[in-house]
Amino acid sequence: MKLTLLTTSDIHGYLYPTDYRTKQLTAPFGLVRAAAVIEAQRKAAPGPVLTIETGDFLQGSPLAYYIARQKQPVAPENLTQAYNEINYDVQILGNHEFNFGRPYLQQALASLTQPVLCANILTTAGKPAFGSAYKLFDCAGVTVAVLGLTTAHIPFWETPRHIQGLNFQSIVTTAKQYVPKLRQLADVVVVAYHGGFEADLKTGQPVGIVNDENEGYRLLREVPGIDALVTGHQHRSLASHVLGVPIVQPGYRGSAVGKIQLTVATKPLVSVTASTATLLPTAKVSEPRLVTKMWPLQQEAERWLDQPLGQVKGDMQIKNPNQARIVETAYVEFIQRVQMTAVGADISATALFNNESTGFGAQVTMRQVVTNYVYPNTVALVAVSGAILRAALEKSALFFAPLGKNRVGINAKFLHPKKQYYNYDMYEGIDYTINVARPKGQRITRLEYHGRKVLPTDQFKIALNGYRAGGGGNFTMFNPSLIEHEVQREMPELIADYFKAHPVVTASVNHNFDVINQSD
Repeated sequence: MKLTLLTTSDIHGYLYPTDYRTKQLTAPFGLVRAAAVIEAQRKAAPGPVLTIETGDFLQGSPLAYYIARQKQPVAPENLTQAYNEINYDVQILGNHEFNFGRPYLQQALASLTQPVLCANILTTAGKPAFGSAYKLFDCAGVTVAVLGLTTAHIPFWETPRHIQGLNFQSIVTTAKQYVPKLRQLADVVVVAYHGGFEADLKTGQPVGIVNDENEGYRLLREVPGIDALVTGHQHRSLASHVLGVPIVQPGYRGSAVGKIQLTVATKPLVSVTASTATLLPTAKVSEPRLVTKMWPLQQEAERWLDQPLGQVKGDMQIKNPNQARIVETAYVEFIQRVQMTAVGADISATALFNNESTGFGAQVTMRQVVTNYVYPNTVALVAVSGAILRAALEKSALFFAPLGKNRVGINAKFLHPKKQYYNYDMYEGIDYTINVARPKGQRITRLEYHGRKVLPTDQFKIALNGYRAGGGGNFTMFNPSLIEHEVQREMPELIADYFKAHPVVTASVNHNFDVINQSD
């Protein structure tokens, strides 16, 4: 028998083939495209098919933000109806599912027609907090178990009130508990994991920081009895075998559908005798029924995105995002200004979250706001010492790598296996120099506040987004205990409010930081 597993992951609310910077619908991704591939594969499959959505489906696109924060009444089913149309067999939770708060998440999950699986996020009573730990399927007389797991690193990113009362267990510890049990209950065991790989898939050598964010390699190394592993979270395009187990990770925004096909012998005993792992690109197809069903909502969001907010005098555009991280731009300085205004600080840090940021034109619309500031971050006022401030700057300075002839490049660890542009912060309100020629921990060669050298014992109040304020991105010098105040509204709203209060904003940039590559 041939058993086919089809999986999507990290759709992030991108239903249509657009990045929303314009109204064009020509991008090589989108749920409407993935749906067409899934439908074609179901029809062509030589045996049973199981479809798995591997998480990060509620947040990420301007459409998802519009549904969660602008459209009234609040109804996540406006979005989840698209996933229901595909009729997945299983839904896994992603870390971004928590971004809009627990009530929104609970309402969204209640609106899904497919079962939700999450074995490692528990209540205080030790029970699965969302759905079930696993589900058994009868596939042509073969019992298939699907175990659901979600990255355990969520407490390091998420606003504490969104995850209050939840206990996040290591996925490896959880799998060691469940997989032996499932081997007794089922003929085939599939693990669906919103998380990725912390090691090189061929050598097993660690890649980047090893923690409980991505534990895929360790899972396969330490937990025998897994017949297939479908993953997500890292936005990687993977189809391979790791330690003999077929694995897939189908990229981002529906750019591909992951496919694992297992050959299952039924005599004399049921067993998996062969397997393949492939990625199916979605760029050239779309599912007409889903396109039509969601179109009125898409148009409604497009009209909201074109809503004018204000004007910019001067240049607030970003032409080269990588260069904008080295030489300050007026757009970055503006975001700092909004954050400082929101919490009453005179020091702020922010990032260019991706390389799709283009800044603001002369006429600013909501489209420009939400396609530049892509996360629903709140802003927090954080009390730090001079030592903590310097440590945070040193952490950000790791983003860069020296190139020849005094040039500055990007550290490959921030590009592979996952792009982490969001983990490099630029600061306003202080003057500083990063010299990438210096060793790790010694790259901040100038650090001044109002013309005076910052001392380790100095005390400051700084504005950080909620993700960073909680220590997100392995900025362990920050933690919730340092937060003095948090604005319970998100940055896209705060940016819009700033324009309402200041309809004409003058672009300005003071170039308070330098990034250089100069040998001593």
